[in-house]
Parts: sequence; C-alpha cells; structure tokens
Amino acid sequence: MIAATQLRVGMTILFNNEPYRVMTVQHITPGNWRGMVQTKLKHLKTGSTVENRFRSEDKLEKAHLEQHEMEYLYSDGSEYHFMNSETYEQVALSAEVLGDNVYYLIPNIKIMVEYYNEAPVGIEPPKVVELKVTDTSPNMRGATVTASQKPATLETGLVVNVPAFIEVGETIRVDTAEGKYLERAKS
Repeated sequence: MIAATQLRVGMTILFNNEPYRVMTVQHITPGNWRGMVQTKLKHLKTGSTVENRFRSEDKLEKAHLEQHEMEYLYSDGSEYHFMNSETYEQVALSAEVLGDNVYYLIPNIKIMVEYYNEAPVGIEPPKVVELKVTDTSPNMRGATVTASQKPATLETGLVVNVPAFIEVGETIRVDTAEGKYLERAKS
C-alpha cells in the first residue's frame, strides 16, 4: 500500500479493483483545508481515462505487472503485433491501448510488454529510440545549435521540434517519456 501523496506519473495502481496507469498527478493544498492529490488515470484493459481526487491520507494498492521482452513485428492498421523471442508466442494490442507509444514502434525493436492477470495490457518502450526524419523545412543558412527549433515529422508519424540544422534523412534520438528530440544519432 502506498499513500496518495506518493503517486507518480507512470505508476500502475488498483483503483476500484481494476488496474490503472497514473497519467498526471497534481498536489493541491487549498488554504486551510487538507491536501488532495488530483490524478488522471488510464484503465489498462479498456484504455479509457478517468480523473479522480484522492485525500492525502488515502492508501492505494500498487498493481503488479509482469513484463516480458518481445519484438515488435508489424501493424495491420488496427492492431500492433508483438512476438516473444523465446517462445514465439504472438500478441496483438490495439492503438487505443498503446496510446502515444505507437509513435516509438519500428519493426524489430525490443519492447517490454506488460501483463496483468496473464493478459497483455500495454507496453513500456525503451527510454530512447532512434527514428529517421521524413519531413522538415529546409536547413536555414547560418543555423547553429542555439538557433530556433522547427517541427520535423519522423518515420512513425511523430512530430517533434528539432534544431534548424537537422535535415530530411537524418536519424535522431528521441526521449520516449516526453516525446522530445535529444540529439543526432551516431552513425
């Protein structure tokens, strides 16, 4: 059991006996009232979101998820398919369940697939992925590292702001936690 004040983004908890992932956490201390924790929770099975306010003294149970390393294979438009490299077992997850994580899926990438009660409920992408830039405005003359940023579309459809010197065809490293450009990939 953990106190509501110890909730952090990314944690999985049991709320109403169902598994939820914490999406946002905001601590509220209104004047002379007791503190509260405002959260946005995503149901791991259905993908639906709910907002809930916990009292600071509320105790919550952490949901224990099993993780299995799997390889991303392909998308058939509505589902994303993964394969366990040891047992060759395949599972499919919908885009609604994966959410923004679909932007970090490239064929043959190793992903941790999360299971709750032996059913796949989501994925945990690597902390950093390397993606190729497929579209961005042309390089500006005299652009330096400290110059302004421009939007770039990556091979998975993700749009991130990149420095002005990044060009189409380059591979960049992206932080999956925040969806932000980190650096050029080493070639």
